[in-house]
Amino acid sequence: MNDIRQLAPHLLWKHFYSLTQIPRPSGKIEPVGTFLADFGKSLGLETLRDAAGNVLVRKPATPGMENRKPVVLQAHMDMVPQKNSGIAHDFEKDPIDAYIDGEWVTARDTTLGADNGIGLAAAMAVLESTDIAHPPIEMFVTVDEETGMHGAFGLQPNFLQAEILINMDSEDEGELYVGCAGGIDANVSFAYSEVPVPEGDVALKLTLKGLKGGHSGVDIHLQRANANKLMFRFLKEAVADYEARLASIDGGSLRNAIPREAFAVITVPEEGVQDIQDLIDDYAALFTEEFAGVEEGISFTAEKTALPSGLIPEEIQDDLINSDTACPNGVYRVIPELPSVVETSNNLAIVKSNGRTIECKCLIRSSVESRKEELASMVASTFSLAGAKVEFSGAYPGWKPNLQSPILKEMTKVYEDNYGKTPKVMIIHAGLECGILGMHYPNMDMISFGPTIRYPHSPDEKVNIETVGKFWDYLVKTLANIPQK
Repeated sequence: MNDIRQLAPHLLWKHFYSLTQIPRPSGKIEPVGTFLADFGKSLGLETLRDAAGNVLVRKPATPGMENRKPVVLQAHMDMVPQKNSGIAHDFEKDPIDAYIDGEWVTARDTTLGADNGIGLAAAMAVLESTDIAHPPIEMFVTVDEETGMHGAFGLQPNFLQAEILINMDSEDEGELYVGCAGGIDANVSFAYSEVPVPEGDVALKLTLKGLKGGHSGVDIHLQRANANKLMFRFLKEAVADYEARLASIDGGSLRNAIPREAFAVITVPEEGVQDIQDLIDDYAALFTEEFAGVEEGISFTAEKTALPSGLIPEEIQDDLINSDTACPNGVYRVIPELPSVVETSNNLAIVKSNGRTIECKCLIRSSVESRKEELASMVASTFSLAGAKVEFSGAYPGWKPNLQSPILKEMTKVYEDNYGKTPKVMIIHAGLECGILGMHYPNMDMISFGPTIRYPHSPDEKVNIETVGKFWDYLVKTLANIPQK
């Protein structure tokens, strides 16, 4: 019974299982794109791919539903590739090892891909179904949502024909999303030439791991530790008071994931090794104490390693440490009218050196455009003062809420009639594609919903089985109640 294909609704879980068997990390989605196009064609349905690689499959209305407003079921095909350190998993080749864990489906030591595989599987199930009533349907699946929303940006006018868009990329059952944050990428670089290691120094590799990480939007309010911030906090004292020198840094791996691990190589005078080890032990205990109740497995260790070929020059090293220590990170502002909802945040996601350049990458999010620009200016000022080159890219708009949305009213009524309570109307602090799709189709009536998914963008990702069933039932009942044209 540990096979997820045994779960109900069987058609949805069958398709989700198929998606776990096809490698689909962002940027490497051609196999899953081909799979989805072949799936549409195998059903005898009109199937198209646009220049961006997005897949569109059209299914006619069921008898008696031809005069209802056409609906596009929208999801993205890529997933975030995150794994625990030491795990031999190749996201470009290996399937996801998904299994049932009590009330949840999760994966062994990797992200599960329920974000957005469950929503995609639901759309595929609607296309294959023969026993549910629905209006004209379009399944629209975008490429590379997780790394820049390239598919949504690449959508062309008139490609979609529907009047209502149901995005299935939300992660809390019982909530209907009508707005989201926009974002912008900050790209920081320090250029340098290595300098020699001082005579008599020995090298230590620092490993900070065991953090929970998570989605840099929907989990940012949980106050989880950022591995990069913790590492630079330690490095500042080690360099200032213990004659440590920084040779290399490697923290974080994805812009939209809170960094769970950070690694550094430092050198210290041989007689100072024990002092550094004691300092590491002190910081490990400090981090554990400060994040009690939030982080459960913080590990901070050092081991001797081969001497590096060279070091980061002292001035660059100090500028890097000071600017990364000063860089805003986490929640910057909440929505005053909705204090439980984050308005603006930053994630210091990646810091990586290669012997010539140090790159720091952030993702700044906000549901208020001017606040996004303000925080971007703060990040730019912090790194510019340190002499770094700062560039911005990948800006995308937020999705402005429409509380008079007809599909919002209809889905609220369906939920109340069938489940005996009113769904929450929400704004999510993450980058749903609705904001970008709305640029291309400004008159499209849009909404987003989904089952309960926890810890997306981390190896702890899991989806609640019961809510998947309710999500499917809600989708089926919604499609049967789409209003007439």
